[in-house]
Amino acid sequence: MPDFMSKEARSRVMASIRSKNTKPEKQLGSLMHAAGLRYRKHIKDLPGKPDFVFRPKKVAVFVDGDFWHGYKYPQWGHKLSKNYWIKKIEGNIKRDKSNHAKLKRMGWTVVRVWEHQLAKDPLRVLGKIIEAIERNSVKNL
Repeated sequence: MPDFMSKEARSRVMASIRSKNTKPEKQLGSLMHAAGLRYRKHIKDLPGKPDFVFRPKKVAVFVDGDFWHGYKYPQWGHKLSKNYWIKKIEGNIKRDKSNHAKLKRMGWTVVRVWEHQLAKDPLRVLGKIIEAIERNSVKNL
């Protein structure tokens, strides 16, 4: 299937897609702040530059877009028409797994939040993060 946009138009569209401070990240950040949680964002010295970091508790939170990070990719990946997208999404999945493993080896708890989970039940997502922080508080005593 040919692309219906010119290269220039596609370039503008792709350039407008954010990798940081996305709407789901902002939504989760507001929720956590309202719950009294204090965090740091996009910490460069940790694998994958987690979206939110609770350093004293060693909890890293990633907010992943369903498409970009391949939620249920095996069910829909075959529909992609361009090798570019297959390589892009499979590369993202591989990189996410690698960063997750590196953080675990460093003693971090990793919480992955999917975009659809946050849209469907933000309080459940918040509870999952609070639970990870509390669990690590007990571990660190």
